Amino acid sequence: QVQLVESGGGLVQAGGSLRLSCIVFGGTFSIYTMAWFRQAPGKEREFVASTSWDTYYLDSVKGRFTISRDNAKNTVYLQMNSLKSEDTAIYYCAAATWRSTGWRNKVAEDYDYWGQGTQVTVSS
Repeated sequence: QVQLVESGGGLVQAGGSLRLSCIVFGGTFSIYTMAWFRQAPGKEREFVASTSWDTYYLDSVKGRFTISRDNAKNTVYLQMNSLKSEDTAIYYCAAATWRSTGWRNKVAEDYDYWGQGTQVTVSS
């Protein structure tokens, strides 16, 4: 059984930084596509970033957010800099047992495992 556990969320002022972590228990982390999605109140869940054969980012976070992974620690990170109030959301870690390039990395329904989410609140 695969379990994802996120941490690192919190309250930060606009312009500040946070680093989210997601540890994966079980499975074979090194072969997984790993991603971060987020969901703001009243909005649908949206893709933020993924790492597979390539890395992908939501346009609005390019240059501010960086996704990285440490296969030795079964952990994926999301470094978030220059945070804005519109980044406020619950952030979810997701894992997929496939690797691919292109659009599939951005489709939430194609991911196999999900974490419980961590709240990020950016005050303006």
